[in-house]
Amino acid sequence: MLEVVLDTETTGLSVKDGHRIVEIGCIELNNQIPTSKKFHCYLNPERNVSEKALEVHGYTDSFLSDKKKFNEIADEFLDFIKNKKLIIHNAEFDISHLNNELTISNNSKIEMDQVIDTLEIAREKFPGSSVSLDALCKRFNIDNSRRIKHTALVDCELLSKVYINLIDQKEPTLNLYSENQKKVDNNLNQKSIYYKKVIKPSSEEIELHRKFLKKSLKKNYFS
Repeated sequence: MLEVVLDTETTGLSVKDGHRIVEIGCIELNNQIPTSKKFHCYLNPERNVSEKALEVHGYTDSFLSDKKKFNEIADEFLDFIKNKKLIIHNAEFDISHLNNELTISNNSKIEMDQVIDTLEIAREKFPGSSVSLDALCKRFNIDNSRRIKHTALVDCELLSKVYINLIDQKEPTLNLYSENQKKVDNNLNQKSIYYKKVIKPSSEEIELHRKFLKKSLKKNYFS
């Protein structure tokens, strides 16, 4: 099953205020395991970045001025996400901005039935708790030290790990066991994991122990 973890950065919060996308990051998953396929681009939003957005991601107007416009990458982006579920944290935000860009560039909008919102999953799973990406990383012991600023690809990498934990799948690990070790492990699982060797005392040891107890009782009684 192919899925795409997706994140965007923008010039501000709302498309109603004319805000646009400045960065798109995508990582492809195959059965929840990241593949080598990624899509990433910075975009010229054709407007200024708001001060609050600049604090979040750090992309200046000068940095974005020579980047491609969305209509120049639209076909490549749509081809990358075609027929794949989109894994997004707070999907309403990203999809509203993506569909705004797709409308401006005369492309079809993304339907919400193509989207899995990890924010909604987290709210259902941990009601009343903080479900921000940072909070979920902390909950699942995922190292987010690289997230000094909000950047699309780093956030996608973190979200791919959060997503695996949210749906109760184990994060894939390297197979370091040999086939023989697997057989040993399987045999152990079929039996009791804890073994304790029982050593019976000899008749001489029993007699010595009996005399010791008798002597101790007399001593305590007459003391």
